[in-house]
Amino acid sequence: MDLNAAWIELLKEAGPGKMMTTAYDTAWVARLAEIGEPIGELALEWLREHQLPDGSWGAEQPCYYHDRVICTLAAINALGRRARPGDRDRLQRAEAALEVMTSRLPADRAGETIGFELIAPTLFQETRTLGVLHREEIEALKSLAPLRSAKLALLPHGMINRSVTMAFSAEMAGNDGKGLLDVEHLQEQNGSISYSPSATAYFTLYVRPYDPHALAYLHAVAADGTAPNVSPIDVFEQAWVLWNLKLTESISDEILQMCHPHLDFLKKDWTTGKGIGFAANYGSKDSDVTSLVYDVLSSFGISVDLEAVLRYEQPFYFRCYDFESNPSVSANIHVLGALRCAGFEKTHSLVQKVLNFLAGVRTDHTFWFDKWHASPYYATSHAIISCSSYVDDIVTNAFEWILKTQNRDGSWGYYMPTAEETAYCLQALAVHQCHGHKVPLEALHRGSEWLIQHSEPPYPPLWIGKCLYSPILVVRSAILSALLMVNLE
Repeated sequence: MDLNAAWIELLKEAGPGKMMTTAYDTAWVARLAEIGEPIGELALEWLREHQLPDGSWGAEQPCYYHDRVICTLAAINALGRRARPGDRDRLQRAEAALEVMTSRLPADRAGETIGFELIAPTLFQETRTLGVLHREEIEALKSLAPLRSAKLALLPHGMINRSVTMAFSAEMAGNDGKGLLDVEHLQEQNGSISYSPSATAYFTLYVRPYDPHALAYLHAVAADGTAPNVSPIDVFEQAWVLWNLKLTESISDEILQMCHPHLDFLKKDWTTGKGIGFAANYGSKDSDVTSLVYDVLSSFGISVDLEAVLRYEQPFYFRCYDFESNPSVSANIHVLGALRCAGFEKTHSLVQKVLNFLAGVRTDHTFWFDKWHASPYYATSHAIISCSSYVDDIVTNAFEWILKTQNRDGSWGYYMPTAEETAYCLQALAVHQCHGHKVPLEALHRGSEWLIQHSEPPYPPLWIGKCLYSPILVVRSAILSALLMVNLE
């Protein structure tokens, strides 16, 4: 594989964000058939063709139960409104699958999908209203009601607008809760609701029917009836691609020239004192993207204010978003990377704050899960990268865990072997070796050989949004980064 040429092609393609189709958002697009939108009919056909063998919808692999439940509820609601004779069997199989999946929700080690406690009760109530489910209660969903109420109580002024992250899950308001929405201040500049196809479909169906700007957005992102979990993701995609590239420490002049437009884009969207969100002009900023972009820009010699990172400080950790229910591990790892990049000594109180938080949330005092990713290899590998030769003690067990969990064929994977997870582990091992730690060459060679053979998409969805998704070019960049880093050894 010509890695230099592959990077050039990737940098040419990176931009608005390449995302896989999700059953959840496609199910919301399918509801547009109710208002005569052709993309709605296309989406319904996609749902009929993509029901999984067990009767559910969602990612085929891995089987992540929150993903399966939320996708299945959304698909039931879409098909239940426009049911054809053949859909009756689909809905019966879906109900049987839902009973199984809801009982297994605690098995998802990384936790809930985004907004699950808000959206699932609303969707379940809709299925009962439609009469397409016959169970009166599902205990696992019934128990979410107090969590939903607690989160809604955190709303500033009791309203959801585009500056509140809950807008991303606006469909949770349903038909009866539209009073929660600050309708005049809800849409983004591109007509969407928080760049979410599902939230935008809900908006143009039930909040502002036939809204032309919302429909234009949906036609742009779901032209064939299928929709991604979020679009665009221009900041996220370009930032993570460049972060993976800078880890290689092997950037040719040609590749560096191709980085400049991406760096200029990130710098332009940076807001002093606030940082940056996952997409340009997105109303909500967050510490995860802000910290990683700070790291990227600083590594390429571009200055932005550290205060934008520090504003997310909490008493015991750094928050990711305002009003979040639980902290993000990877956001704190990336804050640590930004502090390190800014020259903070490991004894600094802010560094110690992050380290104490990370030490307290390890699984088995060894590795980390994070709420944005279903695999522990993502957060754990990024922790090793941020800590190597800086605060090694906290990642010693994690390093050993990665070595011990490599499969015989050279791959890694928490659910099944994947190129994405194998790339993360190779990155972590290569960085650890670069900083003077002993890494078995055999582990690197076996891993890289397997990765070369499995480097092409499709990639299983491991990222956690309202359902599982895969940011294809972000994953691709991690793979190319890992291969280049191992080739340097």
